[in-house]
Amino acid sequence: MAQDLHTTSYGENGSSVVFCHGLFGQGRNWTQVAKALQPDHRTLLVDLPQHGRSPWSPEFDYLAMADQVAGLLSSDDPVSLVGHSMGGKVAMLLALRHPELVERLCVVDVAPVAYRHAHVFGRFVAAMRSVDLAALERRGEADERMQEAVPDPAVRGFLLQNLRRDGDGWRWQMNLEVLGDSLAEIGDWPEDGLAGTTPYDGPVLWVAGADSDYVRDEYDGAMARWFPRKRLVTVKGAGHWVHSEQPEVFLAILRRFVDS
Repeated sequence: MAQDLHTTSYGENGSSVVFCHGLFGQGRNWTQVAKALQPDHRTLLVDLPQHGRSPWSPEFDYLAMADQVAGLLSSDDPVSLVGHSMGGKVAMLLALRHPELVERLCVVDVAPVAYRHAHVFGRFVAAMRSVDLAALERRGEADERMQEAVPDPAVRGFLLQNLRRDGDGWRWQMNLEVLGDSLAEIGDWPEDGLAGTTPYDGPVLWVAGADSDYVRDEYDGAMARWFPRKRLVTVKGAGHWVHSEQPEVFLAILRRFVDS
């Protein structure tokens, strides 16, 4: 149920901004941005289903995820909704299915299309699954075990934020089994589930990383079809994780959008 989703809020004044994280992330990934928007905005950071401290379910379902997040919102206080990667797809679907809840939408480095990037994330899944949790004595051992498959220390750190102490042992806080087995679905776009859905007519800001290939020219048709009032901003020196690779630039762009 939507009320079971774990959330963290900042600020007490101004309009509401809600953040949805990407695959293997959690709401706190947006903490720096959320705090920076104070005191002009109230922010809500959501742990999406299967992630963080939110509940697990036996399967991955984008439409159900969007509806769960929608259950946190109210048409009396439509929000600025921000989503990155997987969370960007959740945010897009929420805006399409529940437009009365979303005043404006910011999509970060993802498009409403099906991707075939499972091999990249599959490498991450394999690396995490290779860690013998029963034998693990310290977090550093997991970092060492994953180093060959995931050489970038920043990416390893991002993944290892999900590794938690559980009594005398360790566990993955996210639902690694379901997420790891659902990479094709996570890369997909549930077009069939949108039959009869009308385009979202609110303002939409797309923020893409110049060094990423998630928002390509050939995706413009799909973006315009569902979100006709879109505007695209490309951030130089940023890849897929735009908001962490160029935080000051991203914050300035987002602030202008949510303040307008």
